[in-house]
Amino acid sequence: MRIIRYPAKEMWADIIKRPTIDTSQLNATVADILADVKQRGDNAVKEYVEKFDHASLDTLAVTPEEMKEAHDSVSQELKDAITLAYNNIKKFHEEQRFESRKTETISGVTCWQKSVAIERVGLYIPGGTAPLFSTVLMLATPAKIAGCKEIVLCTPPDKQGKVNPAILMAAETAGVSRIFKIGGVQAIGAMAYGTETVPKVYKIFGPGNQYVMAAKQQVSIHNAAIDMPAGPSEVCVIADDTANAAFIAADLLSQAEHGIDSQAILITTSEKIMTEVETEVATQLAQLPRKKIAAEALKNSMLVLVKDSEEAVKLSNAYAPEHLIIQTEDYEELAERVINAGSVFLGIYACESAGDYASGTNHTLPTHGYATAYSGVNLDSYCRKITFQHITEEGVRNIGTAVERMAEAESLYAHKNAMTIRLKSIR
Repeated sequence: MRIIRYPAKEMWADIIKRPTIDTSQLNATVADILADVKQRGDNAVKEYVEKFDHASLDTLAVTPEEMKEAHDSVSQELKDAITLAYNNIKKFHEEQRFESRKTETISGVTCWQKSVAIERVGLYIPGGTAPLFSTVLMLATPAKIAGCKEIVLCTPPDKQGKVNPAILMAAETAGVSRIFKIGGVQAIGAMAYGTETVPKVYKIFGPGNQYVMAAKQQVSIHNAAIDMPAGPSEVCVIADDTANAAFIAADLLSQAEHGIDSQAILITTSEKIMTEVETEVATQLAQLPRKKIAAEALKNSMLVLVKDSEEAVKLSNAYAPEHLIIQTEDYEELAERVINAGSVFLGIYACESAGDYASGTNHTLPTHGYATAYSGVNLDSYCRKITFQHITEEGVRNIGTAVERMAEAESLYAHKNAMTIRLKSIR
């Protein structure tokens, strides 16, 4: 990890820079696969599953027999953990339900909103070396609470054509409607366009590698909405001399093990803590099964020493991290000054892993600086707000002349006339 002491403001742009790659060739490859899936449907999807996942499938859908097999193979201990996490996620997201209120903007004019669930949503769940069954809970639970009629899930199979049983167990728990054994770009294409087997969805959620992210962005132009643009996972920790260096190192490494392009940053006011964290990172890294991945990610990562907590928060806000952990004595005060972050963890015991799994908050969050403009996934992500208005004769009298004048000023005379004929009818 790079060590930076007391950086001048001019250096901040370099500190908050994310790892980048040339995506021109990647985007071309993604576009070709998407076009093929759009044209040839299931046949193209099966060919790509065989090519990339090395699985030959007769059918793309997970069968009831496979669901039962998965249910029987998951340990009771893991089932209990999944249930606990599901209950907390459900409770937190149920509190986000929208309550509509009618507002009389002027006498005779009443306006209101209604929240309506997106009818069919698609969830992408990565498999491979880290099958993210926790993400199933994070995405399907609020979709079910929102009232989405159909929840479609795509996830890659292993070489035997099987889906990770914990993913299927989580899908059953959270109320997923249909599950398909499809990964990568072909999964995004299948959900965006629809195939003979996979229904077209209206919005796609979920993380993935750079190919999946590129596919989501490409289909979002014309075919399906997406949850948010995203990049590699990241964490920022703000710490003072009361922090626990071992805890901080563990938090930094928990992000670093996601992938070689992940990023972890410590911003601290304490030289002592910075030194201790550096030592702890090296010690803990050596014990990790994914230490090669984490070690590569640490090359993108930094330990930054700043003069005071005010500068620490300002630098964090400039970085706009996906995850922000505040390990300081005055964490409540600093939390009030946070304006750019996906999810914030307060105090020495609030590790980012808690939010990833079981505290109840959602772990699908904006990365790559998008926390300046995007929220993480929440109940509203699965809903649309439809506005309504009712206008009486009195309302027409109160706003009619203003409408006429504004429409005429914009040279939209048909707009003006739509109000004029109503005014004349009540005079």
